[in-house]
Amino acid sequence: MNLVTGTIILMVLAAWVWRQLETTQRRQQALGGVWRMVMKNMPRLVVALISAGLFAELLPESIVRQYLGDTAGFYGVLLAAGLGIVTPGGAFVSFALAAGAMNAGAATAALIAYVTAWALLGLTRVMAEEMSFLGCRFTVIRMVLTAPLPLIAGGAALLFQ
Repeated sequence: MNLVTGTIILMVLAAWVWRQLETTQRRQQALGGVWRMVMKNMPRLVVALISAGLFAELLPESIVRQYLGDTAGFYGVLLAAGLGIVTPGGAFVSFALAAGAMNAGAATAALIAYVTAWALLGLTRVMAEEMSFLGCRFTVIRMVLTAPLPLIAGGAALLFQ
């Protein structure tokens, strides 16, 4: 499924759910919520897309291919996982960086390791949010248990290249 097909399916599903709302007032509230979400996220999305485009142009393809490309093998997966752990910011930052690296020649396996490491082990999120809400003991246990997963996912992706 490509992006356009997925978007159309989600829009049809959203329209169907919207039509199932009982009253006009609930439908207006739903549209208001959608509008607020669009207004909040659109500037971020624009900046992320511009950043991804600029990042892809700034990244030397030869270096990306050497360290994160198809020929990098498991070393590329390991490096990408490390970069995912230390990438600051939210999804708009990490996915923009991943898109830029992909456009510059990074291998799918490395990108899977990067995104998985960022999602599971991102240090800024862990220190700023997880430790403060869930405590140090829980965070350390979760980090130890999930630490191998980016390498497992990236390594498995190497088998499908």
